[in-house]
Formats: sequence, C-alpha cells, structure tokens
Amino acid sequence: MSTHLLIDTHSHFDADEFTQDRAEAFARAQAVGVSMQIVPAVSFRGWETLRTVCNTYQGLYPAYGLHPMYLAEHQASHLTALTEWLHHESAIAVGECGLDYYVKGLDPAQQNYFFTAQLQIAVDQQLPVIIHARRAVETVIQQIRRFPRCRGVVHSFAGSEQQARQLLDLGFYLSFGGPITYPTAHKLRKLVQVLPLEGILLETDAPDQPLASHRGERNEPAYLLEVLTCIAELRQQSPAEIARITTRNTFELFGLTQ
Repeated sequence: MSTHLLIDTHSHFDADEFTQDRAEAFARAQAVGVSMQIVPAVSFRGWETLRTVCNTYQGLYPAYGLHPMYLAEHQASHLTALTEWLHHESAIAVGECGLDYYVKGLDPAQQNYFFTAQLQIAVDQQLPVIIHARRAVETVIQQIRRFPRCRGVVHSFAGSEQQARQLLDLGFYLSFGGPITYPTAHKLRKLVQVLPLEGILLETDAPDQPLASHRGERNEPAYLLEVLTCIAELRQQSPAEIARITTRNTFELFGLTQ
C-alpha cells in the first residue's frame, strides 16, 4: 500500500485485455495509491468504449485522438469528428497521436498529416497533446515547433538527452514507465537520473510495456508504484518526493485537481 497520490498518465484501460477483470484491476490500482488514470484513445471506433469506461470508474480521464499505429483505420473525416466530439465530450487531452517510424508499412506523409492536424485541433481546443514518438523524436520536435502554443507530453520517451532538453524547453513533459525498470536500459535510466524532475511524468502504458518484474505478462496500472520505486532508486530521492513532484506536474499539465 502506498501513501502517495499517484497518477498513471498513460493507461489504455479501455483495451480488450482488461475486459475480463477490469473492476479487479481498477481495485488493485486504487489499493496501491494509483487513484487517477489518463486513458488516451487510439482510433475513432474506440471513442465510445473509452468514454463508457472512463464514466464507469472514478478517477479515469479520457483523451481522444488517432494513434499512428492505427493509420489504416483513420480517415480525414475522423479529424472533423474529433473536433465535434471534443465540443460535446469532456476530454483531458488530444491523443494518443504522433509518429511511429519503427513499425513497417506506416506511410510517414500520412502519419504527419494526421499528427499535425491533431496538433492544430489541440491548440484550437486549448487542450494538451499526448504524443507517441517511436524512432521519430526529431520529426516530432520539428512539428511541435510549428505550433508554439501547443503543450503536452511525449509518452514513454526514448530519445536522447539533447532531444529531451529541447522538448522540455518547448514546454513539454516526458513520461516514463516499464522500460526504465530493465537493468540493460542504460541510456534510459541515465536520462531519468539527469533530467529535472519538474519535467517528468509517470506512466505504465498498460496493458503494454510490462515491467522487468512482470516480463511477458499483461501490464496494469497498479504497477505504477514499481515505476515510482525504480525512479526513486535511480535518482536517489525518496519515493514521496518523486510522487509529489510528478503528481504536481500532471495536475499542472492536464488541469486536474485533487
């Protein structure tokens, strides 16, 4: 049991992997102090389910967007639908959006079309963005620079220290989860040690990116406490201090209140 208020800033709690035991997984998260989750969408067809899940469980906050890995599903009309959806639905952010240059077969030009359109929507709606940037951090930075009023988070950050500091200078946050728990992730673990805590958020990316201690298993929001513990050990700071500052960061970015 944690006495810290923790927020999982990136959980796909609406995913099918939680269909069988979502209530139990929610209770496990609550029991260790993970009292809030930010749940980003991945495609148009999932928005209604996401809304239902977030309305069912207290402390879940939806973000709506079009994820680059689901590019084959996206249509230009979904961007219009996103703007309309955000007008009448309560949303904490636009996302998950971004670029993925790792997965084969995802056209970069099409990805950039949907990504930049969502950056504009976020600016228009005065919402932060939740960005996926896999093997594409440099291009993500270039696109963000085109929207100076845009703020948000690059989730599961895996770029260089130089790129991290550029993003922080642009007013963005970086979130870290399961990958930092692997002892072989030297670059990532060093990054978590040297970056200012004022720019860091905590996440699980559940059900994906399981922690080293849960390798091969489904990830879940309750494991955020282990992410916190790992960061505290790497930085040689108390878990309470890490929890306090990262929670404050999350409140600040997403306009949350306790």
